[in-house]
Amino acid sequence: MIQGFVEEELAKGGAAVSIIKLVSLLIDEAQEMRASDIHFDPQRETLRVRYRIDGRLSDTHDLPRRLHAEIISRIKIMAGLRTDEHQAPQDGRFRVGTDARPIDVRVSVVPTYHGENAVLRLLSDNSEMFNLSSLGFSAENAEKISEAIRKPYGMILATGPTGSGKTTTLYTLLKILNTKDVSIITIEDPVEYAVDGIEQIQVNSRSGLAFATGLRSILRQDPNIIMVGEIRDAETAGIAVNTALTGHLVLSTIHTNDAATTLPRLLDMKIESYLIASTVNVAIGQRLVRKICEHCKTLLEITDAERKSLKSIIGAEIMGRTNEFYFGKGCDQCGNTGYRGRVGIHEVLVPNESIREAVLKKASASEIKKIAAKQGMITLIEDGFIKAQNGITTIEEVLRMLYE
Repeated sequence: MIQGFVEEELAKGGAAVSIIKLVSLLIDEAQEMRASDIHFDPQRETLRVRYRIDGRLSDTHDLPRRLHAEIISRIKIMAGLRTDEHQAPQDGRFRVGTDARPIDVRVSVVPTYHGENAVLRLLSDNSEMFNLSSLGFSAENAEKISEAIRKPYGMILATGPTGSGKTTTLYTLLKILNTKDVSIITIEDPVEYAVDGIEQIQVNSRSGLAFATGLRSILRQDPNIIMVGEIRDAETAGIAVNTALTGHLVLSTIHTNDAATTLPRLLDMKIESYLIASTVNVAIGQRLVRKICEHCKTLLEITDAERKSLKSIIGAEIMGRTNEFYFGKGCDQCGNTGYRGRVGIHEVLVPNESIREAVLKKASASEIKKIAAKQGMITLIEDGFIKAQNGITTIEEVLRMLYE
């Protein structure tokens, strides 16, 4: 469709109106294909367009190189960026779509060897439809989180690498907490989704509005609940912990590999162990894996050799006796990938007396994880394996998540 349109327009001379329509068509197509990002990458002789679908980038179109400058200019105009600046990175955003289904598009333009590239992040506010179950939380984990957010103060921390769904989890919790009798304020970098009834502040380095300074200002606004986009440094961590101690519920993200590492990470940020033990209500570790396409899901029985290999990787206890898994054969509905959509894999650590004592003794993450597992915490690998057994994802996706 896109290639045909380009060939037709180029035959007419490639007028500016064709670029307006071309960019619009690319965004529409990306939405239809459930892409989260569109990459415009200039090459020596072409402009490569790639879509990120279910976390994976794939080449989608090779457009004539002569269209590169006009497409980048059109994107800059839509995002309110400078069209005469070609040597410095620029960030902006714009909104497309209908009132019923608006799409916020976040834009990053960066100069590269072959010219400026652009990456468009499509922020469709699907979080309205999300609840803890639809995000992939088991009933047991959802109950632990629900109990933690019902407390009037303390910290709710979501942890995992970039792109693991932490922000979506926090927005889902905010929408559960967003009632008329509470004041909720967020400070984010950037604001991902606009939420009615919540005051949202965007970090602005030019004006000196950072997480730490913004958090201090928020405390003078009489909030009940505060979301800090990310705890990046000791200063922000210190203010967040003190905020939780003084009767506020604080939600935030932190970069660690799993839930258990969250507590020692706060120690690394110079937070006293007794403060960590008394303020963290729950730490949520998570990853995203691709879901098997329901239209081409097929039963797979593994061989004894494969079973032995799996057992050596994930352990006999987790493996159990099962030999049956599932995979997607590939069909028109999933673009012949066998996958359609993504789901979260989680571990939810609720600090109890034993874990608090371990934190006070400055125990390592592995020690804390052992204590939590003994007391019933389902680890990331266990949760992933359960989802593979239930035909939600494949064992390959779970192993990819484990090794990444």
